[in-house]
Order: sequence, then C-alpha cells, then structure tokens
Amino acid sequence: MTRGIGGNSPANVQKYLSGVDYPAEKQDLIEAARRNDAPDEVMQTIRKLPEDNYGGPQDVMKGYGDID
Repeated sequence: MTRGIGGNSPANVQKYLSGVDYPAEKQDLIEAARRNDAPDEVMQTIRKLPEDNYGGPQDVMKGYGDID
C-alpha cells in the first residue's frame, strides 16, 4: 500500500475518526468511521489496524504504521 496518497493518508484516516472517545477499541474506530461516512478505502485501512486499545489519535497512527 502506498502511504500518504489519497484516502489512505494518516491525516485522512484521522479525519473520519472525529468524535471517537478515547481510550477506544478497534471496533469503536470502525463505528466512528462509519458514522462519519468514511469511503471504502479508509474503512479498509481501519479494519487492517491491529486489534488493540487505542489511548488517543497518536496510538491509531502508530497502529497505522504497523500495517503491512
């Protein structure tokens, strides 16, 4: 996956996580992205995140960096 281009950029992913109450689990991120009408490519990226408990946006970005 090419990083930083189109819908898969970290900033674009964060845009669709607006309203998440941290700490949050991966499922919370998926639900927030769905509520925020995230496009399919962003939803796919969020689904690839490690199953984890995310303390804040910085933890989401760390998980994003771990995606193959």
